[in-house]
Amino acid sequence: MAATVEDLYRNYGILADAKEDLSTHKDAYQVILDGVKGGAKEKRLAAQFIPKFFSSFPELADAAINAQLDLCEDEDVSIRRQAIKELPRFASGENLPRVADILTQLLQTDDSAEFNQVNTALISIFKIDAKGTLGGLFSQILQGEDIVRERAIKFLSTKLKMMPDDTMTKEVEDYIFIETKKVLEDVTGEEFVLLMRILSGLKTMQTVSGRQQLVELVVEQAFLEQALNPADADSVDRLLQCTRQALPLFSKNVHSTRFVTYFCEFVLPNLSLLTSPVAELDIQLEVLKLLAEMSPYCGDMDKLEVNLNMLFEKLLEFMPLPPEEENGENAANEEPKLQFSYVECLLFSFHQLGKKLPDFLIDKISAEKLKDFKIRLQYFARGLQVYIRQLRVALQGKTGDALKTDENKIKVVALKITNNINVLIKDLFHNPPSYKSTVTLSWKPVQKSEGAAAAIGQKRHSGEDMGTTATTKKLPTTLPRRDARQIYNPPSGKYSASIGDFTYEQRGGFRGGRGRGFGGRGNRSRGRIY
Repeated sequence: MAATVEDLYRNYGILADAKEDLSTHKDAYQVILDGVKGGAKEKRLAAQFIPKFFSSFPELADAAINAQLDLCEDEDVSIRRQAIKELPRFASGENLPRVADILTQLLQTDDSAEFNQVNTALISIFKIDAKGTLGGLFSQILQGEDIVRERAIKFLSTKLKMMPDDTMTKEVEDYIFIETKKVLEDVTGEEFVLLMRILSGLKTMQTVSGRQQLVELVVEQAFLEQALNPADADSVDRLLQCTRQALPLFSKNVHSTRFVTYFCEFVLPNLSLLTSPVAELDIQLEVLKLLAEMSPYCGDMDKLEVNLNMLFEKLLEFMPLPPEEENGENAANEEPKLQFSYVECLLFSFHQLGKKLPDFLIDKISAEKLKDFKIRLQYFARGLQVYIRQLRVALQGKTGDALKTDENKIKVVALKITNNINVLIKDLFHNPPSYKSTVTLSWKPVQKSEGAAAAIGQKRHSGEDMGTTATTKKLPTTLPRRDARQIYNPPSGKYSASIGDFTYEQRGGFRGGRGRGFGGRGNRSRGRIY
């Protein structure tokens, strides 16, 4: 028979007055437990009374927790919220992991207020026993329903960084690392990003050895021991996401060698065949940007000459030869495109790896190929000078807010790209080639003053500054405009005299919804497993 409101208050009074003799009033506590079988008023009272005397009746612990759980699943949302609010009071000793497991499952609620209540309760017991709470969370991440797993991972990715230092001890962080490694054995792309965010935020991972451990985890996910299938969008996506996660970890002490080697051996040879995982993404430019960002942190490479040669050959593909007859019968043909965004990435990567084999252009390639390369550099340099001149004229005198317009931001970035290529080409024209100059990649953050200086006042370099010896023909000042592109690629023809159509794609983060290519997780729905 269900207890009435009067029964609940009467037995509450008995227990409240008993003080030290509570354990002798087991029957009174049982009446309160029976309150969960009553109406809405009885349930609300039971939700408050059950936890108040819970610790005094260890022999009824299971019955009490189950009664509270029934209230957590009640149809009345106000009753559920009250029951959830009181759950942390059951979280003591061996009961805490179970309460954590229960609260984790309750994250699947669609009621925002109830969801926030669950989050608050989890944070509360986390501060009581972090490791025990993590046990409940990871148990559901590994075995729970997909919606519970997803929200548990997001809870960790957003809340751990807010925990006080005395809660996030080394023992707790070590436990997180061990359990996360288990989860990483079967993850989606989105889960992988969130889990890496969790690990990257741990204090123990801020050391050189910690970052190296994280790189090892990413290497395992990236499948660098397998050849890349360029036609498989999932495989390409996996590589992109893993490389992006690894990038912030690289330094002079944590090397990018395995990733750079993989890109040179398996990605560059298939660059034109890559299948983009996202329709609007320029996959070739994305890959080249990643390679450029990694290249400064490359350590000793086993096949340096072979990989440098692959990079060199790919660079040649994007640095066209000048037309054979600029004023002759071929003059009407479409001129080669000067794809500055691609060339910036490839030149930078070649420049970085070239430091490790400075005699590559002297002893490792034929004199004929070196001559061909310099002709391409000269032709590219001439077009570069025209474009730099146009950009500086367009930005002359513009400061402050004028440089913040979308159009001028694009032009500032364009000037950054062309200036970078200019510096790198000058280095390679040295005899012997030099690898001493330093540039900041155009898409990397720069100080405002640097961008403004680049826009309004840098010295213009002539073709002679490049070491060019060929006769420079007069360049045209007007050419037909072409449609805007998403990368820095001026109109075809000799050199663009118009910069109005230039657009530049800043690479965003991880694209699309749930990541792809990280293994298909089966449906783990198991219903209530309290």
